[in-house]
Amino acid sequence: MKGFTLELPTKIYFGNNNVEEALKKENKWLTGNIMIVTTGRSLIKFGYLNELKNVLDNLPNVEETIIFDNISANPKLEEIEEAVKIGMDRRVKVIIGFGGGSAIDAAKAAAVGIGTSENLERFLLEGIEPSGNTLPIIAIPTTAGSGSELSKGAIISSQIHHMKGGIRGAAVLPKAAIVNPVYTWTIPIGITMETGFDALAHAIESYTAVKANSWSHMISEKAIKTAGQNLPLLMVNLDNHEAREAMSYASMIIGINLASVGTCLPHRMQYAVGAKTDTSHAAGVSALYPAWIQRQYDVNEKKVKDIMYWLTGKKISNGEEAREEMAEFMRRIGVLKTLADLGIKKEDLPELTKQVTGNIGNDKLSSQKDIISSIYGDSL
Repeated sequence: MKGFTLELPTKIYFGNNNVEEALKKENKWLTGNIMIVTTGRSLIKFGYLNELKNVLDNLPNVEETIIFDNISANPKLEEIEEAVKIGMDRRVKVIIGFGGGSAIDAAKAAAVGIGTSENLERFLLEGIEPSGNTLPIIAIPTTAGSGSELSKGAIISSQIHHMKGGIRGAAVLPKAAIVNPVYTWTIPIGITMETGFDALAHAIESYTAVKANSWSHMISEKAIKTAGQNLPLLMVNLDNHEAREAMSYASMIIGINLASVGTCLPHRMQYAVGAKTDTSHAAGVSALYPAWIQRQYDVNEKKVKDIMYWLTGKKISNGEEAREEMAEFMRRIGVLKTLADLGIKKEDLPELTKQVTGNIGNDKLSSQKDIISSIYGDSL
């Protein structure tokens, strides 16, 4: 059995309507001025943001709760720099990320900028790991997909540099993750399926990853089976609260794998697609998946057979069948796309290929010549 090290520095709270109780238990972090970083729109509409602010305002050591909601679906460096300026001016002591993965990633980056007083461009462009001066972060996800509440990365874009990348390190791990599946009950079908597929992709990639181990295998299997069972149920009935809760759980546990094992080529390749098209993270990943899973079969035959059986109940015998079954599942849940659907043209592919950076060695496919351009080309 392959050896591994597992560290879970983030305290996890999981359960319906658990936010107030959890925040009271985490009172040691909640002192002085607090900043909520959020995308805000639907959370304001359904009263969730106001409820959270009221809870914080009533904690004994909180002086003021500041809301920063100028965050895009793909968080921009320029937006986060604005949050950093406000946070430094108002002497913010802790950051709460409230929303989907975009809000939580933006909150992490803001915590780095405010706490270290350093230019965020250095962390993003030079790959510098943030120091322990990063402000404490509490993550409260409202979607079931990103797993950002348990990961040590903040994925953001720079419009000036035309790139998308990550600020990564142990310092951006939240002190606490408060997962309340009730927040997902009001999410429309498109976002439900996209975020759900993102959670599934995390599970699949952390299962095939070079860094995978016996512990991460167990989590991946549970998450893949959960997504395979519950995403089709939600396509039929969005008010299936048991299925919503199951997907929140799957998204959360796979966050453990994000922090300890990581992902594979589709996630690295999506960053370039997202920077080019400003489309959602999950849309870019999904466009790459049929071509990637077909090739993954060549280097991870047994694992891809496991994945497709857990996901669909079907046994496959080659890469083409893996691609067909993956595409069919994606079609069933409404997330099957091509790069062309996202606005990518054939002439864009060489530039996209150049922009893929980071630890691609976590994918066994990375050793194959021209694999990135091949997957891009086959995903148009």
